[in-house]
Amino acid sequence: MNKMRTGKATGADGVAVEMFSAFEDLGVLKLTNILNKIYDRGNIPEDLLKSVFIALPKKPGATECGQHRTISLITHITKI
Repeated sequence: MNKMRTGKATGADGVAVEMFSAFEDLGVLKLTNILNKIYDRGNIPEDLLKSVFIALPKKPGATECGQHRTISLITHITKI
């Protein structure tokens, strides 16, 4: 979590990286427990599988698909 860059857009869950940092060691322990339970059960919650796709124009006034690039916003918990 310490290596994650701050100031990034959130995914569908709305949780920012800065929120994890604010909880410090307690947050790391709680998040580790949650992620271990997910791993042990082999079941990823649907909320963690959701992504938001955004098409951004490469230049102003872009009208064709080839003039856009797509970014995907996934939850930071999924990245961890």
